[in-house]
Amino acid sequence: MGIPEKIKQIEEEIARTQINKATERHLGILKARRAKLMREMEEQAIRASSKSGFDDGYAVKKTGDATAVLVGLPSVGKSTILNKITNAKSKVGAYDFTTLTVVPGLLEYRGAKIQVLDLPGIIAGAAQGKGLGKRVLAVARNADIILIILDVFNPQARSILLNELREIGIRPDEDPPNIVIEKTAVGGVSVIAQVPLTKMKKETIIDILGVYGFHNARVMIREDINDEQLIDVLLGSRHYINTLNVLNKIDMLESKALRAMIKKIDYPVIPISADGNVGLNKLKDAIYEKLTFIRIYMRPKGGETDYKDPLIIRNGSTVGTVLDTLHRGLRKNFRYAMVWGKSVRYGSQKVGLNHRLMDEDVLTYVSNKN
Repeated sequence: MGIPEKIKQIEEEIARTQINKATERHLGILKARRAKLMREMEEQAIRASSKSGFDDGYAVKKTGDATAVLVGLPSVGKSTILNKITNAKSKVGAYDFTTLTVVPGLLEYRGAKIQVLDLPGIIAGAAQGKGLGKRVLAVARNADIILIILDVFNPQARSILLNELREIGIRPDEDPPNIVIEKTAVGGVSVIAQVPLTKMKKETIIDILGVYGFHNARVMIREDINDEQLIDVLLGSRHYINTLNVLNKIDMLESKALRAMIKKIDYPVIPISADGNVGLNKLKDAIYEKLTFIRIYMRPKGGETDYKDPLIIRNGSTVGTVLDTLHRGLRKNFRYAMVWGKSVRYGSQKVGLNHRLMDEDVLTYVSNKN
């Protein structure tokens, strides 16, 4: 029996198993086995693709300060949005699947250079390979932000898109579960929960760990987790990416009808009309702010600070991140850095590579050659 058949067999068993406290452990094991098999199947596909050396237009090198991808059903206006907010010239047409490969563009805004990728339209079942399927969604896994593009006639499509993203290993708008798992030599599995566990019993946790070969381990749990979150941690290949919901084609509804529709939607949206150039600056602002950029001003040793051209990096970045952004070879000769700003106690404080910088810090790099 091949992997697809095993997955189907497990899914059928999950479907016919009633959900209650008595079946919790059994369902947890089934989900763990299914996720493990799906990872094996994906790894096989990646190896086969690497051996063939086949480039189908979906491999895109990341550039700029961050990457945003446009995800939506066919014909929701993704290509028009890309063309309007970047320097791209993506083909536009009033019919499905106009875009057949990933089309990149560059959004230069408030000092940041943001790579924006227009993906082919997603359909239900894409994560299982329907349409252009997994190849399209795989691009989204490397993004820093995902723009969920909807149109005013089908805002309910968001649930379809989020489900497809989850199936491919993306966890939209979620933080990684606060769990630490350490393998030990002996002693079995020790589960230490710092919060009450209401979604899963310790016995279920031990069973799921066993599926992934953890028979001796120390597990520290700092939040109330469910079985799927535990499986995500064990797989270690999940991507936690923030999203923005963009409601396009608002010019096709009267103002009153538009307000009534937005009021009914149970999630925040950025209303725009790409064709009518409405709301595009608000969209750019939202992308910039969601990416949590900070500005770092460089000061050469013994020189003046460059306040005109700040370095744009993501919040939480370190001195090492800045050096890698400027040139990877800088780490080799790193001696120390001096920082002025919010992240230090006093000006010109000496810091190391792991020092976390804050917005508008001033940074001086000192090498072994100085």
